[in-house]
Amino acid sequence: MAERVDFWFDPLCPFAWVTSRWIREVAQVRDVEVTWNVMSLGVLNEADRPSPAEDAEQLARWIPSRAATAVQLAYDQEEVGRFYTAVGTEIHDNGNKDFADATAKALRELGLAEAILKEAQTDVNDEAMRSSHEQGISLVGQDVGTPIVAFQGTAFFGPVITRIPRGEEAGRLFDASVALASYPYFFELKRSRTESPVFD
Repeated sequence: MAERVDFWFDPLCPFAWVTSRWIREVAQVRDVEVTWNVMSLGVLNEADRPSPAEDAEQLARWIPSRAATAVQLAYDQEEVGRFYTAVGTEIHDNGNKDFADATAKALRELGLAEAILKEAQTDVNDEAMRSSHEQGISLVGQDVGTPIVAFQGTAFFGPVITRIPRGEEAGRLFDASVALASYPYFFELKRSRTESPVFD
């Protein structure tokens, strides 16, 4: 029986990107079923920043997660994962920080409705995005960010990794994560990070 993994992401987050690429590697060596869920750094940090309606730069930063929400509403789980891969590749691997352009390119690459970009430039799907975001945050608490990953129903912020494990190395890290999740009294391991994410 496949191991269920619930993964919450904001496409802008480089740490979520590395962790998500690890999960894709895990899927090659372990029997897993990944459910991709949207969260939003904009929502997480909105108490400290202007709302997107008040600030054009902030609006642009909401576009990828709003677009992922629109894909989630219009298509299926597989398409959400494919969109995340396409837009994440454009933002992180290709270095495209024009988030509207990165979103448009991802939609075109996948043959998805280009109207999604127009939706993502409004708050039309924000209720659904906030609901998905809250679902993840409610599992781990307010003092975390993205990614949130749940193994066997136990969720953590992270794992925060800076490199993408490949092959069986990815599988061993997954096995360790599932093992830690099996202890209801385990909450965190942490150390200061000494390097930035590497995407290759």
